[in-house]
Amino acid sequence: MLSTLGYASVIGALLAAAVATAAGGWAGLSRSGGEVSAALARRAAYFAFFAMSGGMLVMEVALLTHDFSVEYVARVGSRETPTYYTAISLWSSLEGSILFWGWILAGYGALFAFTRRREFQALRATGEPLTALGGGLAHGLRTTPLVLGVIGVVQLFFFGLLAGAANPFGIVDPAPANGPGPNPLLQNHPLMGLHPPMLYFGFVGMTVPFAFAIAALLRGNVEARWLRDARRWMVAAWAFLTMGIIGGGWWSYEVLGWGGAWAWDPVENASFLPWLTATAFLHSAMVQERRGMLKTWNLTLMIATFLLTLFGTFLTRSGVIDSVHAFTEGVIGPVFLAFIAVVAIASLALIGWRGNRLRAPGQVESPASRESAFILNNLLLVGFTFTVLLGTMWPLVVEALRGDRISVGPPYFDQVASPIGLALIFLMGVGPALPWRRAGRKQLERSFAWPAIIGSAAGLGAFALGVGYFLPILTIAFAAFVLTTIAEEFRKGIAARRRIADRSHLGALRDLFSRTGQRYGGYVVHVGVIVIALAISVSWTWKTEREMTLRPGERLDIKDYEVELVEVWAHEEPHRFVIGATFAAYRDGRGIGEEQPRINFYKATGQNIATPAVKSSLTSDLYLTLMAVDPEGGDHATVRAIVNPGIVWLWIGGMIMGVGALIAIWPWGRSRVRAAGAELLADPAAAA
Repeated sequence: MLSTLGYASVIGALLAAAVATAAGGWAGLSRSGGEVSAALARRAAYFAFFAMSGGMLVMEVALLTHDFSVEYVARVGSRETPTYYTAISLWSSLEGSILFWGWILAGYGALFAFTRRREFQALRATGEPLTALGGGLAHGLRTTPLVLGVIGVVQLFFFGLLAGAANPFGIVDPAPANGPGPNPLLQNHPLMGLHPPMLYFGFVGMTVPFAFAIAALLRGNVEARWLRDARRWMVAAWAFLTMGIIGGGWWSYEVLGWGGAWAWDPVENASFLPWLTATAFLHSAMVQERRGMLKTWNLTLMIATFLLTLFGTFLTRSGVIDSVHAFTEGVIGPVFLAFIAVVAIASLALIGWRGNRLRAPGQVESPASRESAFILNNLLLVGFTFTVLLGTMWPLVVEALRGDRISVGPPYFDQVASPIGLALIFLMGVGPALPWRRAGRKQLERSFAWPAIIGSAAGLGAFALGVGYFLPILTIAFAAFVLTTIAEEFRKGIAARRRIADRSHLGALRDLFSRTGQRYGGYVVHVGVIVIALAISVSWTWKTEREMTLRPGERLDIKDYEVELVEVWAHEEPHRFVIGATFAAYRDGRGIGEEQPRINFYKATGQNIATPAVKSSLTSDLYLTLMAVDPEGGDHATVRAIVNPGIVWLWIGGMIMGVGALIAIWPWGRSRVRAAGAELLADPAAAA
């Protein structure tokens, strides 16, 4: 019964996507009429989300009620798995993750249709065909359904997978009495309820800017209006992806027991690649909005970002790589590869077709200008993307050509990331302080004198305090330089707002965000990046590690911490057998509590996973991993202790980036938008 309901929901969503594609395409590209088709595309987007929500609900009911007649539940379900992990096992394997992906994709389509509802209401209010309306209104009413049509094409692909090769609602007859449960790594920490959804919302969200780009190329309108709209959607998707990447690092740190947050794993890289190109677009889009330049470049970045999300999905689900993140049972890799090829070829063809309309009237007038800094920023980000992509794919290329298995490890990526990362940090301080077009010598001196002095002083101070490594010193100096320029930008902005109106500093800051939230939200994001860069530099440079076998009452000393073994213990849980040890932790001779690292033995799969214990503070983390215990008497345990200075600021920096992105996309001018919408409904022709 549940299988039938779930599959019917998928088929309903597939039909709705077909309607949205056809109706949206007709409304956006036809030379006359299209009002009925536009409304139909919008309703189809709503229905697709309704249908996919039904499919999601059916699958969750099947998981929580342990209906093993549903094929996906039989594969990942288990009566012993705790309820929380049973619920989130929806995205623990191939078919369920595609179902979740499809639901989010339908949600983005419905949300886009909802946010543009006033345009459709205005169209109904006129009772006239699109050709009777002029100017911006007609363009908006043409573009909106066309964007829905492009989103519908992507939905057709994913919903088609759910109806065919990745159908999670297959029927198992006879149904087994129990299942193996989800991958043990995916039921070992609560963060699995946060990390994958954030990544999915980021990955899938890149579909909307891509749809804007394709719609703009099809319509032949590549001006700034559609770019501003696309940029808002890109910021939202970028923020989700950022939180997903940071959450993934946190999960890796808390679960895998190695004491790090980023290992340049191929699937980690697959999430990082679209983040890099999306970041490049968010900077270069400002150049096009202000100077009319980089039209082809921005279109290419939006398309490339979407393609890289598909590529990451292909890597995860094709089985071509070995990773703790990969669904190696995937059989849909060739289908993804074919879709990537079709999208890439079609996009390049459209760019070539519209090449005569993509010529930019503006040009770079001086190296000392904001657009020059943004262009250099883009070159570095794209270069970074290429080198990470090369390192990720090179082992696969070598194996395909020569049959040899090689690995490209962290040393390669670290050597690439360090210089590019430092250059990007430096540009974060240079770009905001430069004017558009050109800067004179006196202006450069006023803008950079104090940041350069403070940055140099910070670097020298770090060296005087005993920092003996070049890269951390340079990171500290650049960080101080950037934070000074950002602080100066905020100071000038708040002072200007206070001059205009007699307000407090807090009121002036609120007014600053309400008028230029996109710009100053970006500065807050930059602060988060600086915090992360400092956390990485400090933690990775001064990380200390020690391993020792202890008996009860014995202590391990590591930096300013001491760890004393209290006891070794074991207990049975419904889905696993746990062996752990209790350690009393001390810092500077003062007790700071007890920690209990453990080893979890999962019965259904026969896997054992070490779960570390982490004692965090703003200055450093004490990280304990249980390596072995006495299998007989239980009177000793081998523990690896790691002290990670400042690593908690990695997570804090990610939160700051999220706050900055929220400031950038928050509708501060909501009252003005409502007033404009009311005017549009009252007199659409005048608003056009």
